[in-house]
Amino acid sequence: MSGGKCLRVAFGMEDEEHLIDAHYGDSEFFGIYEICEDGSIKLLEKRHNKAKDFEEEENGGHGDPRKFKAVVSQLLDVDVLAAFRMGPNFLRIRDKTNKVAFFTRTRDLQLALQRFVENFDDLWEQVGEKKRAIEKPIVEE
Repeated sequence: MSGGKCLRVAFGMEDEEHLIDAHYGDSEFFGIYEICEDGSIKLLEKRHNKAKDFEEEENGGHGDPRKFKAVVSQLLDVDVLAAFRMGPNFLRIRDKTNKVAFFTRTRDLQLALQRFVENFDDLWEQVGEKKRAIEKPIVEE
């Protein structure tokens, strides 16, 4: 870890260079990064998405709360979940977990990383607010 404030971020990825243009839980893998206030970016791991092949039953196959739990349970060690777009479970993640949601508005990984750095201070504050509200369980029923 470099000096100063750092956050662990999971990007929902389609391939090595692009965020997925689908639901976060359908990502091929999660790119787990450490991003620090000094602008340093370090890839920690590429984590296989075990929830990708989860059979969903609600909402025509999207937004199943069980898939939501399967995704979040793989990412307990990250602070921020970063995605190109928002699905129903991303709202659950934002509202019912200790994770912060960040929408990149780009599928290009390098641009997404840059946007994260540009928004670091705000994201750091949001993570702090979530941690201060720790009496909330990680995943509510």
